[in-house]
Amino acid sequence: MSATRSLVGLTFCACYPAFYLVNKYVLSVLKFTYPTLFQGWQTFVGGLLLHVSWKLGWVEINSSSRYDVSTWLPASVLFVGIIYSGSRALSRLAVPVFIILHNIAEVIICGYQKCFRKEKTSPAKICSALFLLAAAGCLPFNDSQFDPDGYFWAVIHLFCVGVYKILQKSQKPSMLSDIDQQYLNYIFSVALLAFASHPTGDLFSVLDFPFLYFYRFHGSCCASGFLGFFLMFSTVKMKSLLAPGQCAAWIFLAKVITAGLSVLLFDVTLTSATVGCLLLGGIGEALLVFSEQKGS
Repeated sequence: MSATRSLVGLTFCACYPAFYLVNKYVLSVLKFTYPTLFQGWQTFVGGLLLHVSWKLGWVEINSSSRYDVSTWLPASVLFVGIIYSGSRALSRLAVPVFIILHNIAEVIICGYQKCFRKEKTSPAKICSALFLLAAAGCLPFNDSQFDPDGYFWAVIHLFCVGVYKILQKSQKPSMLSDIDQQYLNYIFSVALLAFASHPTGDLFSVLDFPFLYFYRFHGSCCASGFLGFFLMFSTVKMKSLLAPGQCAAWIFLAKVITAGLSVLLFDVTLTSATVGCLLLGGIGEALLVFSEQKGS
């Protein structure tokens, strides 16, 4: 069993950086900035692979009641907000910066649990939230590649992630499983993004994309779709097999690997102040891992 858990964790750590680095390549290097089409493609591939896996008996998707589906609908709307705003932010921000800002979602969750649920919060988790806030707050003033639009979309992204996780945690145990939730997310996302591609102008603007018929673009898009599915599947598997503290540790490791590789692969300007902000954010997430392992 321990070998299986390690294999799942290692698979997650391979899929996480691969997914984000391929996305960054498509969005920033190839400059495919048509999020309704790019995210629509990813969710279409993910939904198709999940449906095929269900039909082959590899995963179980329960036939949910209309009430369960309608109850999950707000979360599916937030999921679309997560992937759309995340795509817009990642196209403009360095990967380490995007990760630090993404982590603020944990502060939103912590604040909700403390202020509205009146849950007991450990000193380690409070310190973690403060470090994460300090890192994200200082970044805009020390980022030599500062992009206002990138930060704007990152704020929307982290807000959607935080509220989505709150809805997920507040769901009754008898309702949808993680796979059920993701299946509904995929279906809703494909439908909404396909509908939105015309009003946003992406549907016709993509015809002017210079790499539309290049193999490296096609290969990168295919890789992003498959990697997104494998990342989702490994995440669900990891959460079902590992304790929350162990999951948090694997996620932290995957983020460190992703940030490190992105500096080597992409044009990232790091000043001493920027590195300080990133280290501060890293300390904050390490404290979050510690608090999760302590069961707080």
